[in-house]
Amino acid sequence: MTLLSYLRTVMGLTGSKLGCAEGGCGACTVLVSHRVPGTQDIRHASVNACLMPVLAAHECHVTTVEGVGSVKNDGLHPVQKAMVDMHGSQCGFCTPGIIVSLYTLLSNQETATVEQVEEHLDGNLCRCTGYRPIWDAAKSLTIEAVGPCGTPCRECPERDECEQDCNVQDKELEASSGAEESKPSEESICCTSSEDKMKAYQKEFKGTSSTWRNQPDEMFPEELKQDKVVNPLLVVDSSAAATESASTWIQPTTFSELLRVVAEGNCKLVVGNTEVGIEVRFKHALYPKLVHPASSISELFQSPTVMNHKETTTLSMGSCCPLSTIQHECGHLASDSPDMKRTCQPIHDMLRWFASTQIRNVACLGGNLVTASPISDMNPLLASMNANLVLASANGLGDTIKRRSCLVSDFFLKYRTVALQPGEVVESVEIPLLKKFFNYVYPFKQARRREDDISIVTAGMRIELVPTNNGFTIQDIAIAFGGMAPTTVMAPKTAEALIGQEFCELTFNTAGDVLLEELALPEAVPGGQAAYRMTLAASFLKKFYLSVLRDLHDDLKAIKGNEGSYSLDGVILADPPALDESEQSGTRNFLMEKKPNYSGVQQYPSPKVVNYKGLEEEKLPPVQSMAAAAAAAEAAKNGGAVGKAVTHQSGPLHCTGEALYVDDIPTPPATLHASLVLSKECGRVFKSVAAEDALAVPGVAGFFSHQDLVALGGNNNLGPILTDEVVFLPLGEVVRTVGQVLGIVVGDTLEAAELGARKVGINYEDQPQNSQKIIVTVQDAIEANSFYENSRHVLARGDVAALDTLATVADTAIGNGAPKPGDIVKVSGQFHSGAQEHFYLETQGTLVVPSDGDTNLTVYCSSQAPTKTQTFCAAATGTPAAKVAVRVKRMGGGFGGKETRSVPFSAAVAVAAKAVARPVKLILPRDVDMKTSGTRHVFVSKYQATAQVTEDGGAKLMSLDIKLFANGGCGFDLSGPVVDRALFHSDGCYNFPNFRCEGVVCKTVQAPHTAYRGFGGPQGIAANEHVLEHLALACNVPIDNLRRSNMYKNGDSTHFGMIIGEEDGGKWNIPVMWDRMYTELNVQQRREEIKEFNEQHKYIKRGLTLLPTKFGIAYTAKFMNQGGSLVHLYTDGTVLVSHGGTEMGQGLHTKVCQVAAQAFGIPVDDVYVNDSSTDKVANTIPTAASMSTDTYGMATLDACRQILERLEPIRKELGPNASLKEIAKKAHFSRVDLSAHGFFALMNERCGFDFTIEMPPDFPVGERPWNSWKGHPFNYFTQGVACTEVEVDLLTGNHRTLRSDLMVDVGSSINPAIDIGQIEGAFTQGMGWSTIEDVVYGDDDHTWIRPRGSLFTSGPGTYKIPAFNDVPEIFNVTLLENVENPWAVHSSKAIGEPPFYLGASVYNAVKDAVIAARKDTSPGYFEMRLPATSERIRMYAADSLALKAVDKVCLGGVESGSFQPQGSF
Repeated sequence: MTLLSYLRTVMGLTGSKLGCAEGGCGACTVLVSHRVPGTQDIRHASVNACLMPVLAAHECHVTTVEGVGSVKNDGLHPVQKAMVDMHGSQCGFCTPGIIVSLYTLLSNQETATVEQVEEHLDGNLCRCTGYRPIWDAAKSLTIEAVGPCGTPCRECPERDECEQDCNVQDKELEASSGAEESKPSEESICCTSSEDKMKAYQKEFKGTSSTWRNQPDEMFPEELKQDKVVNPLLVVDSSAAATESASTWIQPTTFSELLRVVAEGNCKLVVGNTEVGIEVRFKHALYPKLVHPASSISELFQSPTVMNHKETTTLSMGSCCPLSTIQHECGHLASDSPDMKRTCQPIHDMLRWFASTQIRNVACLGGNLVTASPISDMNPLLASMNANLVLASANGLGDTIKRRSCLVSDFFLKYRTVALQPGEVVESVEIPLLKKFFNYVYPFKQARRREDDISIVTAGMRIELVPTNNGFTIQDIAIAFGGMAPTTVMAPKTAEALIGQEFCELTFNTAGDVLLEELALPEAVPGGQAAYRMTLAASFLKKFYLSVLRDLHDDLKAIKGNEGSYSLDGVILADPPALDESEQSGTRNFLMEKKPNYSGVQQYPSPKVVNYKGLEEEKLPPVQSMAAAAAAAEAAKNGGAVGKAVTHQSGPLHCTGEALYVDDIPTPPATLHASLVLSKECGRVFKSVAAEDALAVPGVAGFFSHQDLVALGGNNNLGPILTDEVVFLPLGEVVRTVGQVLGIVVGDTLEAAELGARKVGINYEDQPQNSQKIIVTVQDAIEANSFYENSRHVLARGDVAALDTLATVADTAIGNGAPKPGDIVKVSGQFHSGAQEHFYLETQGTLVVPSDGDTNLTVYCSSQAPTKTQTFCAAATGTPAAKVAVRVKRMGGGFGGKETRSVPFSAAVAVAAKAVARPVKLILPRDVDMKTSGTRHVFVSKYQATAQVTEDGGAKLMSLDIKLFANGGCGFDLSGPVVDRALFHSDGCYNFPNFRCEGVVCKTVQAPHTAYRGFGGPQGIAANEHVLEHLALACNVPIDNLRRSNMYKNGDSTHFGMIIGEEDGGKWNIPVMWDRMYTELNVQQRREEIKEFNEQHKYIKRGLTLLPTKFGIAYTAKFMNQGGSLVHLYTDGTVLVSHGGTEMGQGLHTKVCQVAAQAFGIPVDDVYVNDSSTDKVANTIPTAASMSTDTYGMATLDACRQILERLEPIRKELGPNASLKEIAKKAHFSRVDLSAHGFFALMNERCGFDFTIEMPPDFPVGERPWNSWKGHPFNYFTQGVACTEVEVDLLTGNHRTLRSDLMVDVGSSINPAIDIGQIEGAFTQGMGWSTIEDVVYGDDDHTWIRPRGSLFTSGPGTYKIPAFNDVPEIFNVTLLENVENPWAVHSSKAIGEPPFYLGASVYNAVKDAVIAARKDTSPGYFEMRLPATSERIRMYAADSLALKAVDKVCLGGVESGSFQPQGSF
């Protein structure tokens, strides 16, 4: 049992969350404290409770988030309070783990620094916030924090000194306002920055620091502080469900005792359980005997110590010493002793980026070595440093110990096999110390993400130089790699080519060619990325040479400055090879660099004291009553609720772990746990199923499948549009996808259910006379003509005949001289944008409780669509919908992934619950969730486009003909509407007079793909922006010029028939925002500076982009633009709101509470939303399309106004000074209804679009835009502009986002803090989609993945979302002022999805940097596929190293500069 399972199921402490079960997300983080043996010191360490065995916590004190602080009695710890007040939580699922990580840091540090905070959050992920507010909250607790304005500039006490742009502008505004200068401007600016964030907190925190900083020590139990004999621990697992996997846990306390146990054989040593835990959880490995060495065994837990031997001096450390201890001790040794730095600093630097803080706190070198991972970080470094292992075993029956030595470089025999003899353990690691001069060691690694990631290639390289009169000779060199073979490998041929040679560039260039031969990989190598991995190996060697050369120059300076420091033995030191200044950039290595100090400024218009007026003034009946007027006056007096940066109403609960999610709900008695039975292949017939072995597992209560659903009278069909999916696949049907649900097993425990599910036997048979290739990718679908034809839609306008002839026109040659004014330039090509996993931290989950003789079902689930869940749970179980109540308290993230894809799982659980007549709970494991629930759609876009070069040096867009192909998977789901929205957004922000777009969904064997933040819009915009950049290159026009000069203007019409401007889509602000940012951010000057930087740096390039976005707001299906809200006013003056929307972290409930509080003139804290439930508000629409505040804010306001009207007579009777409590109480006794159901439906003329409608005969051509007869798809547009600057390392593909500035039009924000949080979170998701998040399937590009069609990237180990270290180092967000929106509640605008595409500005900036790199070698057009992973960045650089690797892998079959890295498109 893991520590997490024990805490949650036995102790009932549900604050720690299960996010991934592999230590990759940090949601399970807890604090483990123990006394250091032989001392009174207490060591506090954050650990992943999902991996740590509970027995490993023997004699430890465990603190969960519940022990940090509680909402009860205002008991928030300062860490929690800072996180709440800084808006550091959204969905809140990740928050407890982050709180505990910070709490641990402060437990170990008397005074934490910003740098320590930046190093400490590498093991936690957040999918919602974009990290900036968490950084601010964390840094507020450091000794360097200072504090905010966060108030209108004119109220700031530091106004005279403040030089923020907002303050400068407001002072100018004040100076120009004459007599009004003493009055606060309605559009004055609030500004809050990271550097100026925490003034209000510092006095409190520092004044009480002794209280809360000592809390962990004070909570440590006295009995654990006492010196006592440590006894061995022996625990035998005798649980019924573990009969097959029963094991014995042994914890020896002396080394000889340990060796005796190991000598008995059939055992597995476990220290951190970071590898064994994964093997047990995901590979179902069985270990009859687990041996966990006690920390009292000093031989194994010795921290790094300098040892003097006869012939050498070594740095020695116990094999079980935690990696974090080694890291920190090596860091201290390196900084304290110059003689130790060369040996210790590389170890420190590599470990600093090894896994995460939580993993390093428990993992050890011995486990890393014995596991023999072929992509280990430390093993190659140790091998290159000539490290030696001391291997120990018991010598007979006595206590004597037999020891032998083995070089690390000789330790790895083959894949996952090492040179340990039976009964041996690794006792210690000994690393020879390097000499003071002319000896160098460097670590290298490249992964998909810098923090907490498994390397793609890792290396350690050591060299010893000998000075001669003519220069320097390579006396010895050792080069070791991980990720280049089934084991850690040395490169002896390359070393042989270097030893004895002159240390110079030519020598290393020759060696690089040898290395590419020595480590050549086949194209279909397991793990893929053959050319990239070879390129990285050669690039690391290049970096090694440059780094040694740099440090050699430094050594020579030191020797010449202190001639006695090195014995020359008569040698006259020659000058080393010159190091060109531009080549110094090749020495950059993120492993050795300080992590950036992240900061940002957030600016927004200050809240208005008058009521925000929006669509309610037109749509809702006017309220003239005295009660409403009094409420408005009260709201104005209190500053109003709407427009304030109120914290998330669940924020305190998030930060204390007291917020309940589905898996936290106290389960009713007799609740069963469920595990799905899934197909393991596809394209074959589901022939039969055998459940006997499953039912024989102790604790298993049943197996249910299609036949049980039929027995209940249920309907097996599913689907939000087409019912082309099933709850359970019937026998005899073809398996459509790997991971299709075949049945469900329920048991008394989760362990029993999972074991039972694995025991279910599934038989398949081939389809008769079917040899068709399994269709996985878009290209497969095109070749097989596999489409959902009902999804094929076309929009066209302008000269269609001209568009028809585009394909016959040759493309304009690029590079053959600049086109002349008047020339029409034509380009064609294609663009690929990849998938994206939702990676909500809370996986799909459902608890179904039958009642009333199993005739009623209550469904607790994590879903954006309660009514859809109700509909299909009712249908699947043969239950009337009225007897199925679906309740959603909150979700731990959704992003569209729980709009439809939660429904099949809930339906399966409902069938099991009704069939077995007991409550059933299913929480999907992370890997199952990712394999079965779908992703963002892959798009492949094919285009033809033209532009005409103008006299002013610009170009005018002329025509675009584009076809969009989306990978929909094996079920239609929402793919049709997703493609439709992509079509609507395929114009970007630009006016193509002649425009045609066609879209279709491809049918493949992937899991059905679904809604994801942006819903196809980002894919359409990305394709359009790619076309613009292609045209800019062909026209020889700067991209900024082409974008700006071709933006829509007021009065222009879109290809779907809306007119840009006030009436149709709201005020058009893109050009204004673009011009303002271009000027205020000095874009032109920065481009010049970047150009100069790039010329001076050969291997590091920078890029910049300025990118606009518009996003249409409304469901294009008219019926979906509706919603209801039920409002109760209680006699104590508080208000309960129940509406049709769901809370997934976006702050919907908080905003709705603000709307209600504003209406009643009461504080926001007096309004509450409990949950979303189908028995309170029926027939709801899924919470999606960013429409929820627009819909439910209006519906709630409608209900509030109804109640206010009824209160009018009471208000008159009691007078204007009566409180709402007094009025409500009097009304109740006067038999006045204090409840109201509000409803809102967007006006017919502002929503709905039907592709099938033909142009009416009487359509006024020329007066109304083309295609406007089909409808009006959007109520308005939310708009934004982003400016992003990046830096890329051309030798590795690593990139950093240096700065991002965003300006977004959100109308009059109901809650600017929530809106800014949505902007930052959406940006970071968009950045992830377009750079590091790469979904990989078994397909033609990845033949090493089996079976074909299966998902490889099914957990945080293989799929990487942005981490704390990936966000822009400077991250500024501004909400545009003076932008009221008459088409939504209180003049606000929707914000959840629109900023997502702004994150792709990172991709475009990376592309700008890569273009600069290709300027001299491959200056023409290239398709830079999205995402811009490290592999793509490196290989698109197309330098000589990359080209050589490609030539070897592809056998010379690829044209220079045109290589495309593999991808699942």
